[in-house]
Amino acid sequence: MAKYKNLTLKKSFGQHYLHDEAYCERIASAILAHAHYNIVEVGPGAGAITKYFKEDQNYLGIEFDQEKVDYLKKHYPTKNVIQGDILTYPIKEEVLLCGNYPYNISGPILFKTLENKEHIPVMVGMFQKEVTQRIVANISTKAYGILSVLCQSFYDCKLLFDIPAGAFQPPPKVVSSLIQMIRNDNPYDIQDFHKYKVLVKTAFNQRRKTLNNSLKPLQLDVPNDVKSKRPEELTPEAFANLYHTLYS
Repeated sequence: MAKYKNLTLKKSFGQHYLHDEAYCERIASAILAHAHYNIVEVGPGAGAITKYFKEDQNYLGIEFDQEKVDYLKKHYPTKNVIQGDILTYPIKEEVLLCGNYPYNISGPILFKTLENKEHIPVMVGMFQKEVTQRIVANISTKAYGILSVLCQSFYDCKLLFDIPAGAFQPPPKVVSSLIQMIRNDNPYDIQDFHKYKVLVKTAFNQRRKTLNNSLKPLQLDVPNDVKSKRPEELTPEAFANLYHTLYS
């Protein structure tokens, strides 16, 4: 385990501290562009981004590591920081979710966002670049998949900029990217997210097969116009149309 600002960097928590102030400021600016929402920061760590939030900002920091909670309470006493797990924390009001997310829980954080979309109008977060590319991917590309369809069905997703490994301590082995997701108010009128998620996941579980074959586990009659197509050939809108047809 390495040390940073007299804090222990725990590999088991996926901790890489952002120390390049130019990137800290750029990330904070992207978040503060939506500062009319209450802010929930995931994993504030040593406060690299936290310090840029205004004193009167309605802010909550959720940090899993108690050592970092104690550090933040000492150095940023006006900030409301609690020890907790964002994956189990109940979100009950509209918030801007943000953070330098641990790589090892990237997927769960995205699904947490989607499952709480009625309370998360904006999400600005840093992930491994490979994950952000999957979120914004176009149809018929290798990166296009479950995250692409689900995120783009409910959010307008935009890759803002990359953050090189050298901006962190210790440097990760990958490039990171900051992504912005703004809720699009459900243009496809998907009322049952669980059913929609199961449909998309089942389709991509065997992505090289046609939908007629990959969707067999659901025991539903796949419409003739998409039977011979593979899942990566369907836009989010086409998946929504399929959802409405199958579950109408």
